[in-house]
Amino acid sequence: MIPDWQLPPGVDRGLHDYLRSVDMVRGYDAMMAISPLAAVDCEFCERWFPTPGRLLDLGCGTGRLGRHFGPQGFEYVGVDLSEEMLAVAELQKATERETFAKANLVELDPEAFQNFDCAACLFSTLGMIRGTENRDAVLRNAFRSLRPGGRFVLHVHNRYFHGLGLRGWRSGDLAMPQAYGGAPLTLHHYSLGEALFAVRGAGFRVSDIMPVSAGGVLTKRWFLPKLRSYGYLIAAEK
Repeated sequence: MIPDWQLPPGVDRGLHDYLRSVDMVRGYDAMMAISPLAAVDCEFCERWFPTPGRLLDLGCGTGRLGRHFGPQGFEYVGVDLSEEMLAVAELQKATERETFAKANLVELDPEAFQNFDCAACLFSTLGMIRGTENRDAVLRNAFRSLRPGGRFVLHVHNRYFHGLGLRGWRSGDLAMPQAYGGAPLTLHHYSLGEALFAVRGAGFRVSDIMPVSAGGVLTKRWFLPKLRSYGYLIAAEK
């Protein structure tokens, strides 16, 4: 077992175990297929990525975004730290214009990932990364990877959803048992203000904010959105 001090930046024991779980990978696509949030974030990305171009998927998992946008003419590059996820992604890719790379989002090589038209970091991938400085590094890497005018879509969980985040209100970090075994997985939950501050701090201009519910689109957004929103989809431009 890799000692904790040798784990990559932003990766704690819980995330390391999650990324290497064969059972998790085996059931991942089935979980995404029935997830209302997975459908909503694709629709949101379609709105902000209307024209085929180069798309960078930060934390691509098994490449679901590539299977969605690849047939539409996008040149897709998926990045993930899980070899198990990437192996499935390679087998399932929809077109030859999809490629995958194993890399830590905290330490992306600026020479290898640049001049993209759009980028995405979905399904609270950013929240899985431990440490504010490491999450900020991911956002800066996303910004640097885009050409001027490029667009970025981010999903984060809401710290105040039904009071959930009150258990970790000081840090926003909530540890939860993994269904697949291993150490507890810690997920950072953002307040909307914190998320916008981080996105703007990386250099982006925020263009759109969409609160989402656990079932997909949040209805009656005017009614207590701070407590009712399961998370937020944020669109930004370089």
